[in-house]
Amino acid sequence: MSADNYFITDQNAVYFLTFTVEDWIDVFTRKEYKVVIADSFNYCIENKGLEVYAWCLMSNHVHLVCRAKEGFRISDIIRDFKKFTAKSILKMIEKETESRKEWMLYRFRYAGKFDNRVKTYKFWQETNHAILLDNSNLIDQRINYTHENPVRAMIVYRAEEYLYSSARDYAGEKGFVHVRTTM
Repeated sequence: MSADNYFITDQNAVYFLTFTVEDWIDVFTRKEYKVVIADSFNYCIENKGLEVYAWCLMSNHVHLVCRAKEGFRISDIIRDFKKFTAKSILKMIEKETESRKEWMLYRFRYAGKFDNRVKTYKFWQETNHAILLDNSNLIDQRINYTHENPVRAMIVYRAEEYLYSSARDYAGEKGFVHVRTTM
């Protein structure tokens, strides 16, 4: 069950989702970890019925405006995405040269200690902060919010300059994730 009061009530509606790393740990500072996220979104798009309208990967969370195609369930896609990305990134942290390796693994192990479903590490927070977007104004608002995230964080001056976001697609450039810019 979700740890917040934002529930997915319609498995095929458009939602604004936020996936946050445990303890808000800045994991996504390395290119290799970012690529896992982008590639995993593309896999879910191609194989699991995910439609992505906007996304943005920040250092410790990702925003997503998306839906599941008919015949698929957004909850299943989220579960599989989080499970795969957590395992992949944790394996990379364990094996690669990572200056914060011991500290990060300790924090993920500590977070997993309080969840009976977790064997060793808990990477993602439980909540998805799912917000139903049931009209075009809400959808446009959340797409803009998603794209402006790195601008508000003062990482880039213009949203389309940020590589790990669909703002590039909306500006006419090709981004890393196969997004739909129209509904």
